[in-house]
Amino acid sequence: MNYSKFKNLKRVVIKVGTSSLTYETGKLNIKKIESIVRVISDLKNRGIQVVLVSSGAVGAGVGKLNLTEKPSDTRKKQALAAIGQATLVSMYDRFFSEYGHSSAQVLLTKFILDDPERYQNTKNTFETMFEYGVIPVVNENDVISTYELEFGDNDTLSAYIAELVEADLLILLSDIDGLFDKNPTTCSDAKIIPIVNKIDETIYSVAGGAGSRRGTGGMLTKLKAAEIATSKGIDMIISNGAYPERIYDIFDGKQVGTLFMGHTKC
Repeated sequence: MNYSKFKNLKRVVIKVGTSSLTYETGKLNIKKIESIVRVISDLKNRGIQVVLVSSGAVGAGVGKLNLTEKPSDTRKKQALAAIGQATLVSMYDRFFSEYGHSSAQVLLTKFILDDPERYQNTKNTFETMFEYGVIPVVNENDVISTYELEFGDNDTLSAYIAELVEADLLILLSDIDGLFDKNPTTCSDAKIIPIVNKIDETIYSVAGGAGSRRGTGGMLTKLKAAEIATSKGIDMIISNGAYPERIYDIFDGKQVGTLFMGHTKC
């Protein structure tokens, strides 16, 4: 596989999970957030248009209220999302400003992307933000949507966004280096799968369950995101969010994490 094609990409969607943005305490990892913002700002300086899909609102709310754990009922999680979202977006805006860039908050629900007219309006808005040189920061509108909180996470949303903005690449920053051939937490001989050309039953069989206790997703949701993105001809990479600087390696044509190959568009 020749990774040099990633050197000339113009538009990318980067999704960062809750586990990559918070400590085990639930409080925001300020150092990690600044590192992610710094890399994205540098990509922007390089001439690459970036959409950031960010989880972490509920986790930020947990930390802000000094709760010992994330509640299980939807009502409380929606309230925490509202509390945490304000904190999260404010931090992004401050850090992006320090690196000379402007950001914009975009909150979406699934029914918006399912409606043709709203879909087109949303697409037009993103294009206008790109024209203004703004970095969109996207999250599910958890306060009014129960779907994400109960059944999915931002992995799937990021794939839909990649399709919406016709991105060249989708990068999922997770708490794992990529897709392994067996569970790396229990099998010392587990090896990372560098390239996936087709997502079939064999690939699903090596995926585990839910992710960290601070997030809602796991490898299964990432495979679903990969199916959505690759079916539209968009490559997707899973990389470890603990090392956001590895994004540079991707754009320098180096192998990072697991690459899911987009199907060639006819």
